[in-house]
Amino acid sequence: MRHSTSADDRVAAIRRFTRFYTRRLGVLREGLLGSPFTLTEARVLYELANRSNPTAGELCQDLDLDPGYLSRILKRFEEQGLIRRERSASDGRQQHLSLTDRGREAFAPLDRQSREQIAALLAPLPEADRDRLVSAMRFVEERLDGGAAAEAPVVLRPHRPGDMGWIVHRHGVLYAREYGWDETFEALVAEIVAGFVRTFDPARERCWIAERDGAILGSIFIVRQSDDVAKLRLLYVEPEARGLGLGRRLVDEAIRFSRDKGYRQIALWTNDILHAARGIYAKAGFRLVSAEAHRSFGHDLVGENWVLDL
Repeated sequence: MRHSTSADDRVAAIRRFTRFYTRRLGVLREGLLGSPFTLTEARVLYELANRSNPTAGELCQDLDLDPGYLSRILKRFEEQGLIRRERSASDGRQQHLSLTDRGREAFAPLDRQSREQIAALLAPLPEADRDRLVSAMRFVEERLDGGAAAEAPVVLRPHRPGDMGWIVHRHGVLYAREYGWDETFEALVAEIVAGFVRTFDPARERCWIAERDGAILGSIFIVRQSDDVAKLRLLYVEPEARGLGLGRRLVDEAIRFSRDKGYRQIALWTNDILHAARGIYAKAGFRLVSAEAHRSFGHDLVGENWVLDL
C-alpha cells in the first residue's frame, strides 16, 4: 500500500536536495570555482556580462539583493577596475552599469569553468537521462517561479565554438525563405565569419550572440575596418524573436562597444529590401551615404552604404 508523503517529508526532501546540489557544485567554498569571487559576486558579474547596461536598482530587484549589499559589491568592483558607471541620459538619478575590458577578462574564465563543470556533470549520463534531467529542472523552475521561468530573459554573450556554423546556416535558411536568395549568399556569410575567426582581435572586435534558454535568437558583429572606422556586420534576428526590440538592442550594444574602443565611425553595407534592418539603423542614427544597383544572390538588388559618426 502506498503511503502519502507528508508536508514535513517534502520539506526534508527539498532541503536534502539543496544540500546535495550546493555541495556538488562547490558553491559553499570561499571562492567560487577557485576564483576570488563569492557566489553572489560571480552572479552579479554574470548579469553585467549578459545584460545591456542595467541599473543597480534593476539588479537589486531581479536578484533579490539588499541595496546596501549590492552597493558594497559594486564599489569593490569599481575599485578593482571591473565595472564602469554611466549616468542615464533619460534620468540623471540613474546610473547604467557595464563591465570594463578588465571585468570581462575576469569573468571569462569563471564563465568557462562553470560551463565545463556542468558539462562534466552531464557527461557520464546517457543522452535520454540528460534530457530528462533538464526537463525536471525546467519543471521545478516553472512551478516554484509561478510560471515566470517560461519566459527566460534574452542574454547577449560572446561567441563560442559552433556559433559561427550556426550563423552561416541560419542566414542561408532565412534569406532563402524570406527573400529567395540563393546559396551564394550563404557562401558570402561563411567567408565573413571565417575571416572574423582567423583575424579576431578581441581588443577591438566582438561578436554578440543573443540567446534565450540555450536557443540562439540572433547575432551581430563589430570588426575593425581601420583605426577610426568599425564595420557592423551580420545583424540577424530569428523570426520568433522579432518585435521584441532585440535587433535594436544588438545594434545599441555594438554602438556602445565601438565608442568604448575609440572608433570615430561605424560603417555598414545592406540592401534596400531589408526594411526592418534599415529601420533599426535609421533610428540608431545611421545615415545613408550611397547606393548602387548590383546583381547578387540570384537577384537584382540595390546595395546601400550607411555610416554613424560616434
